[in-house]
Amino acid sequence: MKLVICGDMSVGADSLAFFEKEDARGTFGNVMDIFQSADRTIVNLECALTDSEEGIKKCGPCLKGPISTAMTLKKAGVTDCTLSNNHIFDFGKKGLFDTLRALDDCGILWTGIGENYEASRKNHLIEHDGLKISIVNVCEHEYSYATETRIGARPFDEFETMEDIRQAKKTADYVIVVYHGGKEFCRYPSPRLRKACKEMVRCGADVVLCQHSHCIGCYEQFDGAHILYGQGNFHFAWNAWKDFWYEGLVVTLDVTKEKINIDFTPILVEEGCSNVMEGEKAQKTMADFWERSEHLKTNVWKEKWHDFCVENHDGYKRAFCGYTMEDDEDKRQLFSHYLDCEAHTDVWRELFPTWNKTNETD
Repeated sequence: MKLVICGDMSVGADSLAFFEKEDARGTFGNVMDIFQSADRTIVNLECALTDSEEGIKKCGPCLKGPISTAMTLKKAGVTDCTLSNNHIFDFGKKGLFDTLRALDDCGILWTGIGENYEASRKNHLIEHDGLKISIVNVCEHEYSYATETRIGARPFDEFETMEDIRQAKKTADYVIVVYHGGKEFCRYPSPRLRKACKEMVRCGADVVLCQHSHCIGCYEQFDGAHILYGQGNFHFAWNAWKDFWYEGLVVTLDVTKEKINIDFTPILVEEGCSNVMEGEKAQKTMADFWERSEHLKTNVWKEKWHDFCVENHDGYKRAFCGYTMEDDEDKRQLFSHYLDCEAHTDVWRELFPTWNKTNETD
C-alpha cells in the first residue's frame, strides 16, 4: 500500500482563484502526480471551508477558504483530511459544520473532530490489501480543541493519547500519529516534544509526523519507527515573511506486512501553485534537512533549540512580564494563550528557568 501524507494546507490570496474555480492542477501542479500514484492521500486542512464572516476570538488570524476547496482537493486526488489543528474552529461551530459538510459532499473522509473531548478520541482506520492502519490525529491546545461539552479538534493529552495509541495498536497492523504541534518557525523539537514523540513510539506508533511549525525540521528513527519533527507547509499560499514558509515535505509511506518505508519529496509553492522542488534548491533543502537530522545524534539540537528561544526572548518577556491585571483583555488573553499551548510553554520554560535549575550545580 502506498500512503501519501501532506503537511499544512490553507487557502490564501495567492491561490484563492484556483480554489474558487476548482482548478486542481493550477493549485497543486505536478504534486498531483504523486497523489495519483498513491492508494490514499491525506492532507492536513488547516482552515474552515465556509462563507461565514464571524471569526472567533483568538490571538492570531482566522483562516478560511471557499466551499469549493473541498472539490478542488477531491479532483487533485485527496482521499482523507486530518482536521485536528489550531485553525479548523476559526469560524466557530458554523464554520466547522460547513467544513464537514463540504468534505462529506465530496466523499473525502476526515478525522480529528468530535462532538466533545471523548468523542474526538476516535481513530481513523484505513484498510487496504489486508492491512489495517490506524491514524491518531491530535493537536496542541490552542483555540480549536474539543472540551468536555463542546465540539472541536482532538487535543493531545500526555496520558490519554498514549493510551489511545496502545489501544489502536491492538487492532491495527500499524499506527500513524499526525501531531499538530511544536513551535512555529523552529526547525528542531523542544525537549518535551522529542520525549513525547519517543513515548508515542514506545506505546505503539510506527510513524509520528509533527506538523504546525511551518518549516521543514529534522527526522530520526527510534525503536524501528519514523519520527519527523516538522513537515513544513504543503500549500499555505500567503505572502509570508520567511522564505521557508513556501517549502514542505510530502511524505510517502510504502506499507507492507513486514515494515513501513518512508520517503520525502520536497515541494515549493510559487504564485499560488505547489510543485515538486527541483535542481540545486531541492538538493540544498534536502542536504540541510539531513544535516539537521544528524544534529539529533548529539547535543547540537538542544543548543539550536535554546538559541531559537533566546532569539524570541523579547516577545515572551512582554507577554509574561509586561502587563498588570488592570491591562486590557487582549493582553491577558495572550498570557493565558501562552500558558495553554504546549509549544509556547516549552519556550517560556527554556527562557525563564526556576532556581531549581541552578541550585547546587557545582
